[in-house]
Amino acid sequence: MNLGSSRHPFASAATTVGVLFISASLNAAETTVLTPANSPLPGVGFSLLRIFGALVLVLALFLAGVWLYKHWQRLTLSRGRAPKLNLLEVKALGNRHALYVVGYEQQRLLIASSPAGVTLLTHLPEGDAAETTMAPATPSFARALQQVMGPKT
Repeated sequence: MNLGSSRHPFASAATTVGVLFISASLNAAETTVLTPANSPLPGVGFSLLRIFGALVLVLALFLAGVWLYKHWQRLTLSRGRAPKLNLLEVKALGNRHALYVVGYEQQRLLIASSPAGVTLLTHLPEGDAAETTMAPATPSFARALQQVMGPKT
């Protein structure tokens, strides 16, 4: 029995099924094979841009976390409180020498700074709350210095 002969009743059906199967598999193969010309993959430039963008985002988040970790106390403690320690005035005296009027709560201190160190010169008369929170004008420094040094005789 030869299936290829036309006398057999299943010969034409077998040939037709074989041809349909082969043509269906060829059509499926044509649709699944992608060539580089019609590929849906993004370009290399776009991929590199996404990678560097993600890297920058991760680094920015990391640096923001480090900054918050270092400055957390300053952010939480300074809310709603006026600073107790204020630098009221500074007078430079020359080569790395200076005088400072420092206010702490109601106290005022005259401090000298030099290359050898920092020295407390004297306690100045107590100031009011408004004077210690705001820097007074320059003439008050001269008055404070004259008070400490005493009148010239």
